Amino acid sequence: MAENKIFAGPRVRRIRNGLGLTQTAMAEALDISPSYLNLIERNQRPLTVQLLLKLSAVYKVDLDELQGEAGGSAGQLREVFADPLLAGEVPGDQELFEVAEAAPNAANGIIKLYRAYREQAARLSDLAELLAREGHETSLSGTRLPIDEVREKLERRPNFYARIEDAAEAFHAGLGLSAGDDLAVALKSWLRSQHGIVVRTLPIHAMPNLRRRYDRHSMRLFLSERLTQFDQLREVAMEASLLGLADEILAELEALGFSTGEAKRLGRFELARYAAHALMMPYGAYLAAAQRARYDIDILRSRFNVSYEQAANRLTMLQRPGAQGIAFFMLEIDHAGNRFRKAGAQGFPQAKFGGGCPKLNVHAAFSQAGQVLVDSVEMPDGAGFLTVSRTLDGPQAGFNERVRRTALLIGCDIGFRDEVVYGQAVTAAGLPPVGIGTICRLCERQGCLARAEPPVTRPLGLDEMVTGLSAFDFQ
Repeated sequence: MAENKIFAGPRVRRIRNGLGLTQTAMAEALDISPSYLNLIERNQRPLTVQLLLKLSAVYKVDLDELQGEAGGSAGQLREVFADPLLAGEVPGDQELFEVAEAAPNAANGIIKLYRAYREQAARLSDLAELLAREGHETSLSGTRLPIDEVREKLERRPNFYARIEDAAEAFHAGLGLSAGDDLAVALKSWLRSQHGIVVRTLPIHAMPNLRRRYDRHSMRLFLSERLTQFDQLREVAMEASLLGLADEILAELEALGFSTGEAKRLGRFELARYAAHALMMPYGAYLAAAQRARYDIDILRSRFNVSYEQAANRLTMLQRPGAQGIAFFMLEIDHAGNRFRKAGAQGFPQAKFGGGCPKLNVHAAFSQAGQVLVDSVEMPDGAGFLTVSRTLDGPQAGFNERVRRTALLIGCDIGFRDEVVYGQAVTAAGLPPVGIGTICRLCERQGCLARAEPPVTRPLGLDEMVTGLSAFDFQ
């Protein structure tokens, strides 16, 4: 009968070292040669059933200890080496299993060190935000993916690109549209006549996982029927921008100075999206309409035949020198609080506004889908903002699919309240502003019912005799 063979050399060596034995002494007790034991410990010979029984009898070794797997540690090591900082260092999982098997204590040490590193990086990030809020420049940064670099650059700078704006206005004027003409029809006609590209809308079963696909061989741009007419228009406008405004997009992309090819690719997509909005809502016409409508997003979306999100997004771009609109900023999140997009006419006000406070009306918007919620909010330092929030519905979902819904917050300094139609709601209500903070870990508001974390700037107030309103009372 064939014997079951187990390679467990590192475990045998740990047992021997734990007992303080030499290879010769253990080999003699097991009735094998020292050279054979040496081969076993180097995993060049297996542990047979007979040897397992001898180890158990002579040294009272638990057989499970010898036959157990190192999968737990290996799985945690896999998480460590999946970090972008260590990507590519280990070509496969086999080496991780060998480390976990041969040196389990060292493996646990690596895992603990990595956890401490991640925790420290999170704390440094919070402290960097705190220093930035107080006007101090910091160079602290954690491990970043290309998308992190793109978001950081786009969020910190004004959401305005002069070359693209000028070119988009000229492009739109060159289409020769008259009042009432359909921009989508004009752009499709331009794509076909200038580049031989035909736009087609395909049913969901033909494009189950895509919103758009450009086939270079047949020169056709396919759009999913999941998209609303407004999103389909943006996709067509993006394609036209990538062709008609290629030089301007490239110039702005180079000016941003991304460090990797992947970051440049993602940045090019974001600039094409910006160009599409500029083409759909030309700067001069949109600014004039926005000022006349007192920045009423619903009126603007109807006038330019775009979606609420597109009209609101465009408000953050009105910063042309000599023809500036109100400096709006925007934030888009999902139910779980994940942030998809942040932008601002002067850069997103991360240090002053934050956007991570649970008391912002952008979170309440999910319980009142489709309703416009207006608030006046105040930061701990007295800075005030007017915020407007509303839910957005994603691509059309099928019967058995869950609807993708996000919420958009657009805001501006409270000083512009009288120039914005939404300021009427705040004035009429006559309520005091809602006290908010940047994020809980940097906010020092006492007695906040919504606090989710303690501030990193204060020690916790652990007093058994006194309990405050929050589970994270601090001194």
